[in-house]
Amino acid sequence: MFVKNLWRYPVKSLGGEVLSTAELTDDGVVGDRIVHVRNFRGPLTGRTRHQLLTIPGATGPDGSPLVAGHRWDSAEAAAIVRERGGADAELAAYPGPERFDVLNLLVATDSAVAELGADVRRLRPNLLLGGVPVGAERTWSGRALAIGDAVIGIHDLRGRCVVTTIDPDTGAQDVNVLRRIRDEFDGRLALNCWVITPGTITVGDSVGLLETDAEPDRLGGWVVGAPYLAAASSSPGSGSAAPDNRSGDRDNGETYVIT
Repeated sequence: MFVKNLWRYPVKSLGGEVLSTAELTDDGVVGDRIVHVRNFRGPLTGRTRHQLLTIPGATGPDGSPLVAGHRWDSAEAAAIVRERGGADAELAAYPGPERFDVLNLLVATDSAVAELGADVRRLRPNLLLGGVPVGAERTWSGRALAIGDAVIGIHDLRGRCVVTTIDPDTGAQDVNVLRRIRDEFDGRLALNCWVITPGTITVGDSVGLLETDAEPDRLGGWVVGAPYLAAASSSPGSGSAAPDNRSGDRDNGETYVIT
């Protein structure tokens, strides 16, 4: 097995950037999801503001997140986010662990993506592993991946949400993608992972599978409700606000039904 692709998402729910090398710390990929979109009720994501997923995200030379080529804290970036995310949408920086829906890494495999037959970007992984036998990822929970000097813990399979139905280029919705994940993959695809041992990983690196008894320090983040039942909302502190789940505009996994 080998590292086939790497991604980072400097702004949560915006498009990801392709990497050739990623530095992994206890907080996941350096620079991942360090800015998010919010309104006065709390964080907003592509689950309810689908067009956010079509905005290109990147990292500037100074390490600052970029929104369609503009610094995240610029007037231009603010205007783009309001246009795609609604008049109440704004950008905020927050480095806490709640910004990750489950854990700080998501790992997909080439065989599972091929089985699904959809654009891998719909899954929003940080790593895509190549050379993986069909169905193998579904047996890996509780083990670990060794990549260079880094070790990545595998917790469980990711329960998928409405984001998978959104075309990352056009924003068009195809509910059949999530329907297939539900019917053919038991609703779960790709792996919730976390960094056990920090290190640097590069596309092309070989990947080994290890036994481990390590456990993550925490599970879940701002987004609550199915399929994020492990999540526990907590206050993000300064510069952000926890979601108000009393609101009709709440941004959680309960805002869609696929039949």
